[in-house]
This record gives sequence, structure tokens and C-alpha cells, in this order.
Amino acid sequence: MLPAVTISHTTKRCTPEDNPNLKVMVKSVAVVLAAGSGKRTGLDIPKQFLMLGGKTVLEHSVQTFNDHSGIDEVVVVTSAQYIDRVHEMGRANGWSKLAHVIPGGKERYDSSLAAVRQYVGTPDSIMLFHDAARPLVSERVITDCLEAMQTYNCVDVAIPAVDTIVQCDRQGTCMESIQDRSLLWQMQTPQCFRQKTIQEAYRIALSDPGFTATDDCGTVLRYLPSEKVGIVRGDASLMKLTYAQDLTLLEHYLHR
Repeated sequence: MLPAVTISHTTKRCTPEDNPNLKVMVKSVAVVLAAGSGKRTGLDIPKQFLMLGGKTVLEHSVQTFNDHSGIDEVVVVTSAQYIDRVHEMGRANGWSKLAHVIPGGKERYDSSLAAVRQYVGTPDSIMLFHDAARPLVSERVITDCLEAMQTYNCVDVAIPAVDTIVQCDRQGTCMESIQDRSLLWQMQTPQCFRQKTIQEAYRIALSDPGFTATDDCGTVLRYLPSEKVGIVRGDASLMKLTYAQDLTLLEHYLHR
């Protein structure tokens, strides 16, 4: 259980007059990662542009962050060919906090890095990296993430595993061990970081010839082992759209 804390940053802008030692603005930035091709859905368009309850999956993801009082700016990372479309969505939906729409890269971490580099001038800012394919992120989850970031420099959203998890060999043909389910959690997003923390983790990672693509929290765990990664409890409705049939379950969660 995380300690009870108070969000102290809110959207109020501190100035050098308030604090002579303050040199940069601290922001809470939602980074919505929407550059994936979504090939596993088996459809012709990326899954973030599929329709869900009258809006695209991406619109659902962005809207909750845009409407949250603790979020200062929203960044969407998408494929270059969809940048104009996202700007059009922003105008149509009145996304007043949409600060940047930037092109992503080949790997997921390339897209994360693009956003990290966008905020190199605000190293103490809080960055919440969220998969666009998880359209039902809630106000509660975002609030809990912001609160937890007053204690940690890195936070992940997760839910306890409900199934027994087995470890297999590399060929996926034989079981090697059964994991203790009470210690296992299923990761969701947002994954949250101080900008300087995730930037440093990737600086070290990219100098490692053995670095392989992973999620952002995994990069911190591996390359900044002294950093504790806090956990915020997620929700079953924060599921990821992976296959076309997942839309039916998301519709159920949307209208419950």
C-alpha cells in the first residue's frame, strides 16, 4: 500500500519569484503512444483508429488525460502519416492540452525516447506514458499515478495476476517452473517517470550493445537498479486492445 500523500504540483505554475532556486517549469505530461501498426488485430488500419462507442480508440485515450485537472500537457506519438489526422482530432474534440504531435519510431522505445527528448528542458517533469490501445484509462488511475509520483521517480500501473503463470524453455515447448502467483502482477499503463530518470535509463541502455527493446519500466529496472518502481493498482477495464474481438469486451466496459 502506497503512503497517503498530497499532490503538490497541480497545474499551478511556480515562478523564479516564488522560488529563486527554481530554473525550470515542472509539468505533468501525458504521452499517448499511438505509433503501433496493430497487425495482430488482422484489420487494415492501426487499432488506435478503430471505432469504439462512437469515437476512435485514440480519442478515448487522449480525452481522459486532457480532461484531468492534474495533467498540464498531452503529447501524442504516432506514425508520420497520421500526424495531420491527430491534429484534426484535437481540433474536433477541443483538446486544449494537446501540446505536441510527434512521429514515433520503429520500436516502442523509439517512440518513448522521442517524447523524452521533447522535454529535455524540464528534467523534473512527470511523464505518464500510456498505450493508446488502452482506451479506458480512468481519472482514478491517473490521480493515483500523480500521487505516487510524489514518492517515487518511477511508477507502473498493474493488477494482481489471476492465472497461474508458468516459465517455459526458450522454445516454448516445455514447462520449467511454476511461479508464485501471489508475487506476480500484470503490467498496464500509464508507466510514469521523472523526465530525468527515464532519460538517464535510456542513456545507459543505448550504450549497451546487448540492449533489446523492452517496456520503459523494464529499462529503469535493468539500468537504474537503485530506483524503486512503485505500483499503482490498475483495473480490469484498462485492458489492451490486441485482437479485433477485444472490441466487444471494451464496449461492455465502456457502457457498464
